[in-house]
Amino acid sequence: MGRSGDPTRFRPRIVEPLIPEEVTGEELEKSARAELLSLSADNAKVVARHLVCVNIFIDSDPERAHLHGMAAAHHAGRLAIARESAGYAAYRAGKYEIALRELRAAHRISGDVSIWPVMADCERGLGRPERALEMAGSPEVKKLDKAQEIEMRIVASGARRDLREMEAAVITLTCRELKTEGTEWAVRLRYAYADALEAAGRHGEAREWFQKCADIDGEGETDALERSLNY
Repeated sequence: MGRSGDPTRFRPRIVEPLIPEEVTGEELEKSARAELLSLSADNAKVVARHLVCVNIFIDSDPERAHLHGMAAAHHAGRLAIARESAGYAAYRAGKYEIALRELRAAHRISGDVSIWPVMADCERGLGRPERALEMAGSPEVKKLDKAQEIEMRIVASGARRDLREMEAAVITLTCRELKTEGTEWAVRLRYAYADALEAAGRHGEAREWFQKCADIDGEGETDALERSLNY
């Protein structure tokens, strides 16, 4: 008798994290719920509730979010959304090997390259900056949108610093986008650039760019202003 229904239903059972009663799964975005339609109704609801929990806890309790992500992947191992959510949650919890495994699986399923910078940062987390740089130079990077491209630059700069190539780390972030204002990635880019300058011993320039970062960081998401005043 061939397999039918959910392809993951023959997997070994796992101990699943408790889902708060008030979480119904309906909180999940409509497009995300649509990706679960290949599952049985009961399984889709369980997966949806776990995915909602990932979103709820990923900032406040990354370890708990990770457990929910792995539970979702257990129930829906052939769905990119489940594997990607599990990967991001593991990444936030500092479990880079698991994160890389799940994100690679998501990429194989969907072909989505938006997760490329996070995968590269996982390589850094595993002590493999050379692999992160290989990913930064791969053809997939050309398919990234601007925010993801900037994120990859930041990861590549960090990889250079891991290799103690401080000037190369600065050069990696030296780009015309440093003039950009009004976007979240612009704040991240300026902050990373200032930080790289400081690590390279270029303190005067670092102070200037921490201040430039603070100038566009209206939400106070970074400590750029404080760092600019420390010189």
